[in-house]
Amino acid sequence: MKRLFSGIQPSGELHLGNYLGAVSNWVKLQESYHSFICIVDYHAITQSYDRKDMRTRVLHMAADLMACGIDPERSVLFVQSRVPEHTELCWIFNAVAQYGDLSRMTQFKDKAARQAENINVGLFDYPVLQSADILLYKAQVVPVGEDQVQHVEFTRRIARGFNRRWGKLFPEPDALLSSTPRLLGLDGQAKMSKSMGNTIVLATPEKQIRKQLSRAATDPARVKREDPGDPDNCNVFTLHKFFSNEERLGWVRDGCTSAGIGCVDCKRALADSMLDQLSDYRRRREELLAEPEKVERILAEGAERASAVARQTMEQVRDKLGLWR
Repeated sequence: MKRLFSGIQPSGELHLGNYLGAVSNWVKLQESYHSFICIVDYHAITQSYDRKDMRTRVLHMAADLMACGIDPERSVLFVQSRVPEHTELCWIFNAVAQYGDLSRMTQFKDKAARQAENINVGLFDYPVLQSADILLYKAQVVPVGEDQVQHVEFTRRIARGFNRRWGKLFPEPDALLSSTPRLLGLDGQAKMSKSMGNTIVLATPEKQIRKQLSRAATDPARVKREDPGDPDNCNVFTLHKFFSNEERLGWVRDGCTSAGIGCVDCKRALADSMLDQLSDYRRRREELLAEPEKVERILAEGAERASAVARQTMEQVRDKLGLWR
């Protein structure tokens, strides 16, 4: 099978945007690809964080991923900092990366704008480490949304530059575009993001999930209860498409367009569908967090499997560069 690489920052808890936009897709792809799923803690330190929480955040993210269906028997699930070859290869790629390319990265501009008091070099160099993450395992595909295609193309340029300068070694990975449409947050305006407070953490208690959904933006045309609406212009209906069955989708569409139901009814139905679909995830997550030593053991085993590949790649890299051995 072709190799696939994907990474996720240890934000502490998985939220709706992560789940719908990435993780649910990774679960399906592990059937068809040799998947390397990495919790990228080195990327996370480019932002302000409480160091006392990092270990817990990593542990919870691992439990979240497995509860969603990432199978450590089929996928290599590991933590980035447990495999030092990531940062070693990043330094070598710094000799290939071009300043102009990095300065044009959209994500850097966005993050720099959000943390103007902490525009560190790591934030600027983030795509180079990301390229090292991918190419260390000679991944051929990288599942991404449209907003990350620029990073995959940058990785392709890194591979091309290395191969041209020192001899062919790395594949040029392809972006495997997600079929999930761009998800707006509960505000109906910005991209779903935990940092922007417009999403729902999957492990949130049921009562709180219902409360958060009750504040979600709907079709702006429905000013009053008796106003008919357009479900295709409603962000809540977009979420229904992920969680509700055909019967409930039909009920929402008919009720909205005829003003037979109000937005409150629509949101309650979404909460019911969402909680029903996430019930298995929530149960598995509780079981995993009740045995943290088991999660730690799985991550250690994943790091060993990843390291075996990483060490082999770095031996080849050092040979290409003519470094002392």
